[in-house]
Parts: sequence; C-alpha cells; structure tokens
Amino acid sequence: MNNVNKMTQQLAALSADGVNLGTRELLFYQSYTKLLDMSPLSKVKAHLSGGYVSAIKGRGMEFDEARHYQAGDDIRAIDWRVTARTGKTHTKIYREERERPVFILCDASNSMKFGTQLFLKSVQAAHFASLLGWTAVNRGDKLGAILFNDNDHIEIKPKSRKKAALALFHGLTSVHSQASTSAAETSANKENVFEQSLMRLRRLAKPGSLVYILSDFEQLNETCSKYISDIHRHCEVHAIDIFDPIEITLPASAKGRRLSLKSAFSSETVTLGSAASHNAYSKERAKKQQRLDSLLMPYVNQYLPISAGEFLLDQIKTHSGIPK
Repeated sequence: MNNVNKMTQQLAALSADGVNLGTRELLFYQSYTKLLDMSPLSKVKAHLSGGYVSAIKGRGMEFDEARHYQAGDDIRAIDWRVTARTGKTHTKIYREERERPVFILCDASNSMKFGTQLFLKSVQAAHFASLLGWTAVNRGDKLGAILFNDNDHIEIKPKSRKKAALALFHGLTSVHSQASTSAAETSANKENVFEQSLMRLRRLAKPGSLVYILSDFEQLNETCSKYISDIHRHCEVHAIDIFDPIEITLPASAKGRRLSLKSAFSSETVTLGSAASHNAYSKERAKKQQRLDSLLMPYVNQYLPISAGEFLLDQIKTHSGIPK
C-alpha cells in the first residue's frame, strides 16, 4: 500500500480531514489508552488524595512498615504478629494512596496551523491531548487544561470522570476553530500568548501534578523557560514537541525547483536542490534545537517529538517499542 492510500485510510478511520477538528476524531482515542504509561516517574510530592502512593504516611491501602506503638496510635493498626514475636507492641504504618491531577497545556496558535502531509500541527496536538485525556480519566485522575490560540485561552479546572474528557474536547475544538487574528495583531501578541498561558498553568498546577505541554515551542523564550522551571520544581513535566516533517529537512528534488510555503499570515519560497537553501534551512533548525536544549530540556522530565505527518498511534507504538 502506498503512502497516499495509507493516509487516506487513516483519515477515514478517524473521520478526519487533517485540517479541521471534530469531536468524532477525538472520541476515537478512547480505545487506545493502554498505549500510554502515565505512572509517576518519581514519588508524588504533595498532599493529594486518590490512587497514587504518596511518601506521606498514614491510613491507606499499602503497608509501609511496622514500628513501636506510640501514644495516640490507632489500636486497630496494631501488628499483633510482630508484637507477639518481639514482645513489644508494634503498629502498622501505611502509605496513603493519593490522586494526582493531570494538566494539559495545548497550543493552537498560528504557528501550529501548518502542515504539509497528514495533519496540521494543531490537529495532531489535539489528538495527543485527546489520548492523554482519555488515559487520565480511565486511570481515575482529575483532568484540567489550558488551551490557547492567538486570540484567547480556555481554562478548564480539574474534573474527574467522562465529563472531564468532554470538557477538554469542547475546548480543543473551540480554540482550533476560532478565526485567526490579523497579521498586525499576531505580530503584537506573538511574544505573549505562550508566556501568558504558562503563567496561568503555573498558578493552576498544584504540587504533585502531572503536566503535559503540547506545542511547537516557536514562542519559547527566557520568560517561558522560567515559568516551566517553576512548574518543574513541584510537578512532573512532559514536553511534547509537535513538528511538521518539512521543518526538519527540505524534501529532495531536482536542482532549481521552487517551493512555496504558507502559514496563517506569512509565505516563503525556498529553492529545492540548492545547497545554499538547504544549508540555511539546516542552520535555522539547529538554532531551534539549541533554544530547546538551553531553555526547555533542563526543566522537563520527558521530551517527546511527535510528527504531524504520521498517524499518532504508530508513533506512540514506536516510542514504546510496541510492534505496529
């Protein structure tokens, strides 16, 4: 099967066209939550309640240790076996199971409204957010989100169960479908929209939360880096870098062929097969990678690049070592 036919079948399975975003394609991912592992990479850091093992000791579901009985201990927790063996009264101590909120920051700004093969980057980001949302809900986590474009943002306070996923989907389709700002307004807001959303996320994400940032990181700067660093101090942070294949390398072509690239309000022409064009393109890509290395990588627990030119589930399986 050639690539065109495969992509056509994948889009049909999703009920998607790769450009617009609908609820049906977000509902699709409900059956694939087992592909993601959202277990904590480290101990939960905060006083939460729910289904994760916390370092805080108390009454709960998982036994931690037996220690000498102290005045005020609950007599129902006395460990009679250890007491009988040692001749001294011991009490059982448990690690409490605690809930961990999951927060999704999803970028639908103008730089994300770009795609050359299968999806716009903003659509692929929404698909990944959908998979995250279903996985969190199925695990019993509370789910919150900040979704933004160049015009506005939507803030979703943490909720549980299916209503949390539905609120996320409504927000994703809303920010994606909103009309873009004018070129002048976009230029004025370009350095602020990502910063403002991270500032809101820093306030919303309580210690111990699991945070996913889905973006192309085109607006990443030192202020953004500071906000991510602040969040990382108390939360587990995952950066999902959404990219289009043509942003990595120009396609091979006979020398002298001109290619027009268009985004929401800008256009550019590059000459394929030209050594000068390819070198300049590679240098721009290297600059972005240097920016990520210095401003992002030190403050995330995991960095995951996701292409908008491939089916999401295939990439998740590849990263997880699961046969396609």
